[in-house]
Amino acid sequence: MAFTVFILQLAVRILSFPLYLLKFLGLWNQISKKWFPYYMMKFSATYNEQMAGKKQELFSKLQDFVGSGTGTNFKFYPPGCRVTCVDPNPNFEKFLFKSIPENRHLQFERFLVAAGENMHQMADSSVNVVVCTTVLCSVENQEQMLREVCRVLRPGGAFFFIEHVADKHSTWNYFWQQVVEPAWYLVFDGCNLTREKSWKALERPSFSKLKLQHIQPLLSCKTQVYLVICCHI
Repeated sequence: MAFTVFILQLAVRILSFPLYLLKFLGLWNQISKKWFPYYMMKFSATYNEQMAGKKQELFSKLQDFVGSGTGTNFKFYPPGCRVTCVDPNPNFEKFLFKSIPENRHLQFERFLVAAGENMHQMADSSVNVVVCTTVLCSVENQEQMLREVCRVLRPGGAFFFIEHVADKHSTWNYFWQQVVEPAWYLVFDGCNLTREKSWKALERPSFSKLKLQHIQPLLSCKTQVYLVICCHI
């Protein structure tokens, strides 16, 4: 099986050679950063249909919080929330602000261009909640990002996240996740299809409580989702 994966991965890399060439020339990053928000806006519509019930349950008791993307979660937040938006890709901003008229029940504070591992613009103990959906799959250093989450949370605050991980190794889904990952990582802005056990990183920071729920959505490429609520000490 490993040899078959290797051969198919090689074929994917060969087919993806133009992308790797653009990356080598330093051009691909600009292209992917611009097109990725368009994809996420389309993808989020389908994703929200499947995850609506879980998101409604998860986000029903939020207050001040930090999060971003295209604003796909905003409709699930209760009225009166004050939102600070953080994303490393500045191209998300125009999609984010397009969603503001549709979410008048929220108060938008500001949009910050920053990586999750370094949210230095955010003051210590400045928010009640940090929301992170399908982000841990692409951050370079999960532990550092979670340290930043703990830093900006007020005592008693909470970290909410929804994330996809690799399927069980015995499944065909995992087989195909391995095969397409070399191209997937480039096309989808650093998303790792085969990243496993993202929740393990949550056991090391100072969270006093961890609630974990495994969900199997219909989206074949993101076969397992882990819904987590972590309460800060």
